[in-house]
Amino acid sequence: MTKRIVVTGIGASSSLGGTAEDNWTNLLAGVSGARTLEHEWVAKYEIPVTFAAEATVRPDTVLARHEAKRLDPSTQFALVAAREAWEDAGSPEVEPERLGVDFATGIGGVWTLLDAWDVLREKGPRRVMPLTVPMLMPNAAAGNLSLQFSARAYARTVVSACASSTESILNAYEHLQDGLADVVIAGGAESAIHPITMASFASAQALSRRNDSPETASRPGAIDRDGFVMGEGAAVLILETEEHAKARGAKIYAYLVGGGVTADAYHITANDPEGGGAVRAVEQTLEMAGASADEVTHINAHLTSTPVGDPNEYNALRQVFGERIDQIPVSATKASTGHLLGGTGALEAMFTVLALQNRIAPPTINMTEPDPAVPFRLSGTTQDLGSGDQLAISNSFGFGGHNAVVAFRNA
Repeated sequence: MTKRIVVTGIGASSSLGGTAEDNWTNLLAGVSGARTLEHEWVAKYEIPVTFAAEATVRPDTVLARHEAKRLDPSTQFALVAAREAWEDAGSPEVEPERLGVDFATGIGGVWTLLDAWDVLREKGPRRVMPLTVPMLMPNAAAGNLSLQFSARAYARTVVSACASSTESILNAYEHLQDGLADVVIAGGAESAIHPITMASFASAQALSRRNDSPETASRPGAIDRDGFVMGEGAAVLILETEEHAKARGAKIYAYLVGGGVTADAYHITANDPEGGGAVRAVEQTLEMAGASADEVTHINAHLTSTPVGDPNEYNALRQVFGERIDQIPVSATKASTGHLLGGTGALEAMFTVLALQNRIAPPTINMTEPDPAVPFRLSGTTQDLGSGDQLAISNSFGFGGHNAVVAFRNA
């Protein structure tokens, strides 16, 4: 028998704010999180892109000092967001063996790794911190969340580039369906605004070069877009079976009703221009949700503001939705938050949940002139989703040909 899976808590930290509420409020207000980087390494290494969407609240200012010094920034973000989400869910009373963690990252502890390399070269092996490996490993966030909340059912990690945390949310859905847990802490985190990643993405010509106007640099669907903007942060959803949530009187934000994960097997960085993998991921999602394409009322698109990626996503969705795709309210929230890589899917899933709860599609800022090749129904202001039943999907596509989609219904 299929169980109904619900969202009972949310938490987030990004360039739009240090809480879920601040993120949502600033997203609706059309705020851009991108700004010029004020780090000496930008000039020192002559990084060609001098801006990014850094988190407005540094996690080490929220955590106790003894906690922060033992965690890479990516795990710090994860802990901050998870604590907020857990409290928002009412701090569920659940047996440790019935609480699981499904978490994700795209890169993991890059700051810890490269700082340790600098220490090794400059000061020798005896000065390298003994916790370096536990801090840099991609599963550090999942492991630390398991410790923090005594989650003993399992603590699993997905590393699927920009599709990572969307895939983790689907994993949580399946683990709850399989009876492995009653409650799951699901989400993703990333803190990779580092000279090596900035230089690499810039060399690959993937980043916007609008150094003179960071706030307007991320332009999903616009004809003059020139690349994505690096972001950072984390988002967490507390997921549980409806039976467990109702038994404890929890508030319910929305229902998680399914998802799909596929692979392109096309190119290590570019997505398939034919869109086959993305199409299958959306179709799998709708099939699992027991829904037709005609029922979808909102889409949080992956749209990163890259010249090639944006039209490829449109072409894929048009294969699923036909001409109706031009009428569905679409939001491209990376225009405001930047691209959180492995954390982006969780943040956008949270925005999708809040869109359904408030019946408002968030705005897509920086839409100067729409690209005729990407004729999504994007708007610089909020779009009313109307009354009645709502079904929304959130898309994530990543390097390696990873495609992940999740679907939510309104509560």
